[in-house]
Amino acid sequence: MGNSQVQFDQLRLIRSPNIGPVSYRQLMARFGSARAALEALPDLVRRGGGKQALLANEAAIAQEIQFVEAYGARHVFMDDVDYPYLLPHMDNAPPVICVKGNLGLLARPAVALVGARNASAGACQFARQLAFELVQMGLSVVSGLARGIDTATHVGSIESGTVAVIAGGIDVVYPPENRALQNAISERGLLIAEQSPGTEPRARHFPYRNRIIAGVSAGTVVIEAAPKSGSLITARLAAEAGREVMAIPGSPLDPRSRGCNQLIREGATLVQNASEIAELISPLDNRMLAPVSEFKPSFTAVNDDGSHLERSAVVDLMGMTYVSVDELVRQSGSSPSTVQLVLLEFELAGKLERGAGGKVRLAT
Repeated sequence: MGNSQVQFDQLRLIRSPNIGPVSYRQLMARFGSARAALEALPDLVRRGGGKQALLANEAAIAQEIQFVEAYGARHVFMDDVDYPYLLPHMDNAPPVICVKGNLGLLARPAVALVGARNASAGACQFARQLAFELVQMGLSVVSGLARGIDTATHVGSIESGTVAVIAGGIDVVYPPENRALQNAISERGLLIAEQSPGTEPRARHFPYRNRIIAGVSAGTVVIEAAPKSGSLITARLAAEAGREVMAIPGSPLDPRSRGCNQLIREGATLVQNASEIAELISPLDNRMLAPVSEFKPSFTAVNDDGSHLERSAVVDLMGMTYVSVDELVRQSGSSPSTVQLVLLEFELAGKLERGAGGKVRLAT
């Protein structure tokens, strides 16, 4: 089977309803190929209590491939040598990303700069200067192309190494006023999108974007952020992935500084200039430097179907409240692979939701 057909099948699998990054990797671990997984989906959905497997339309997949190529972008799959080398270490890393621009920018160490959309003028100026100095040091700078700190970050690093991760499709501009900047990044920097072309960004897409920002970066710096902001989500995801989390301190009188000050209080490193940031992200764990071809996903092959009683024990423990998979294994007495399989079947049948930290619950 040719490589183009393999990638066609992989794209069709991840674009199929009820299949996310976690279930995709579990299916690949169990069946060995996207083609085999697609063929097995009807039976898995039936076992999960669903009526019919919903597969992405083949014509739509062919149309997406054709559009992306004509747009001057390309798909990069997790098993490609060009896939960002730090990203697979996230358990929910995207199986495929769409990129436009210079992928070589992620072959060198990268640092994410994120912050408030309604940032102060001083913070935006600081972010712009910080980004400029970081790329002059040979680093790439990553952000999310939002208003405020993100925009200032990209403007400061546009000439030498800016990477923008967007929440919608590769061809969708958001916010509208950043159209010229987004086009410039795709030509002089790197633009990354996980969603299929034409997808308008929705609220649920932004946490997915944030985990890519954290995942491709050796460290994340937060510059002005209110408590419970998206920037703090990015910082949390970076910490969970074992990356460096840094914050710029601010006045306790400014609500936009409370998120950063809170991060520092919780253990983030206080930084004040580009040299301090560069020094912190240089000693990367060697395990994170392995090329993607050598990286083995943390999922083991799900090959233990389990008895009816074991499977029922897992189902009976599920509810509307998020619970960790480890807790389901402990309380059910079933093997980890049996629990994984039951959850996979439920997800494919549209009866399971996955939340932060790998937790799961019944779909609402």
